[in-house]
Amino acid sequence: MTTALLTHPACLNHEPPPGHPESPARLAAVLEALSDPEFGALARLEAPAAARSALIGAHAAQQVARLLDEWAPLTGTHRYVRVDPDTAMSAGSAEAALRAAGACVRAVDEVMGGRSRNAFCAVRPPGHHAERARAMGFCLFNSIAVAAHHARVAHGCKRVAIVDFDVHHGNGTQDIFWNDPDTLYASTHEFPYYPGTGAADERGASGNIVNVPLPAGAGSEAFRTAYRDVILPAVEQFRPDFLFISAGFDAHAADPLADLRLTEADFSWITRELCAVAARCCDGRVVSTLEGGYDLDALAASAAAHVRALMEA
Repeated sequence: MTTALLTHPACLNHEPPPGHPESPARLAAVLEALSDPEFGALARLEAPAAARSALIGAHAAQQVARLLDEWAPLTGTHRYVRVDPDTAMSAGSAEAALRAAGACVRAVDEVMGGRSRNAFCAVRPPGHHAERARAMGFCLFNSIAVAAHHARVAHGCKRVAIVDFDVHHGNGTQDIFWNDPDTLYASTHEFPYYPGTGAADERGASGNIVNVPLPAGAGSEAFRTAYRDVILPAVEQFRPDFLFISAGFDAHAADPLADLRLTEADFSWITRELCAVAARCCDGRVVSTLEGGYDLDALAASAAAHVRALMEA
């Protein structure tokens, strides 16, 4: 078995306003990096559009209707529809968001079906800020949450873990799973910083949330210590049936939107460590999806390092 790479051209058609950092160039840079011959063994798969029923597993039905039935049709007559001050929809946004969530759903099917060892979803818009009933922070649907729900409903996975190393706290994922004792959500992130959540004392209704906030300027040592001492042991103790990764690369030292000081080597290291935990807990079942990362060169190099580590797992 090999690593699956799931993407779709429609994910390039989500057009934010000019100058917005979450641009189609991000995904183009990642796909260009992964076109290198060293990634020739990837199983390249087309992302389907997620079914509405799959979205409702993670989101309130009225929120799904708001995005698909109320706001998406407006993009036919308006160049942009503002979802929040940082987030807008254009004519291609609804399909892009459906393909992003659908990529993660199909990735679960590929891994659970034994056709791929693990998978990376090279998609956009990102998802981890999307709450159960609110889209925000560049995110429309929470793709990793949709996939985690699918792993349970379609494949009988009782316990799932989601690890998020994006520089911003995944408030949406935390919101969706706050009351769910069978989902572990663990995050490192710069704090205090957008979106303002992610303090260490935010533990979830059943102690199922693990936040390790890092101060501005923190680098490899603090990041790796957080995982060695807190998050990796928590995941291993939880014994998930499936491990998901919200793979944001905006904690890179070159990223313009934050102030952590990681390198590609750190992303490679944490990917290997998470895959090793997955090998011990859940037969190596891992699905990762692209979240943030806004310096194009750093994003491309970091995503390549991440996928390289997945392929070597």
